[in-house]
Amino acid sequence: MQKTILLFFFLIFFSCTDDTATYKKIKGNAFGTTFDILYQNTYNQDFTKQIDSLIYVVNKSLSTYIPNSDISKINNGDSTIVVDEMFVEVFQKSNRIYKESNGLYDPTVGVLVNAWGFGPEKPINEMDSVKVKELLEFVGFDKVKIINNKIEKLHSKIRFDFNSIAKGYGLDIIGRFFESKGCENYRIELGGEVRAKGVDPTNKLWRVWLEDPNTDGTRSFNKSIQLDNQSMASSGNYRKFKIDKNGRKYVHTINAKTGFATESNLLAATVISSLDCADVDAYATAFMAMGFEKTKVFLENHQELQVYLIYVDNDGETKIYQSEDLIVKHKL
Repeated sequence: MQKTILLFFFLIFFSCTDDTATYKKIKGNAFGTTFDILYQNTYNQDFTKQIDSLIYVVNKSLSTYIPNSDISKINNGDSTIVVDEMFVEVFQKSNRIYKESNGLYDPTVGVLVNAWGFGPEKPINEMDSVKVKELLEFVGFDKVKIINNKIEKLHSKIRFDFNSIAKGYGLDIIGRFFESKGCENYRIELGGEVRAKGVDPTNKLWRVWLEDPNTDGTRSFNKSIQLDNQSMASSGNYRKFKIDKNGRKYVHTINAKTGFATESNLLAATVISSLDCADVDAYATAFMAMGFEKTKVFLENHQELQVYLIYVDNDGETKIYQSEDLIVKHKL
């Protein structure tokens, strides 16, 4: 009888603890943008300091905008840097998607990103086909490798740029931290990328909004989807672009094959999957370089990916393509 009573109170204690667990919110700045986190923790713990520490270590490893980060030192020719597990994982993911995309996704485009004026270093004012051809000699993920946790480059001028995957990876690091603390319900949003697990405070799947491809600098959201233990990332050239003195448009998605910063017929790509956010982040960038037709072919062999694509057809009309099993809800 006494054991039965003890068991009863034990169950009551833990069920009440779970029921009264509230959702906590953390907001701030990271990776050049803002983040918004909502999570449920049984003991109502505040993880703000831990999140700040995780952001710091990701930046220390992968940010090209921090001069003393590992990636910056490697880009500047320091071959003595012993890379950490985060750098290794991002390198390996990048290498896999580089091969899958036939080289259209390539984080060694750093020298071109800088040259076209989208990186942390001084751009080249007069870019032409001759200069692009010269710089392409220093592009190619098959020209780099990790040996004994040190980077070996075929050319010293090769420069990594993991910005197309590092933001998503930062979300993964935070998400893994939450899961290590027993948090089954959370949503992490950072600059439009999202990683979500479990349910929201209303006990429903997390609903996230898809951004409209506005070119005037404004932001609007008229469509949404639900994430079922999934990650979502978007890429588009409708905001980050430059117009030169001759009226020519240059976008931040560099084509690693041609070396030019010209847009494809794909205006925006949103990718959803149960994979890590780093993966969908990289795939979204890869699709922008591929263009609409090649992306459709790619998706035939990657059923693990759902997409929402905005593209321009042969008649110049803006069209939408979405995966058959993706449910998009429009704002009324």
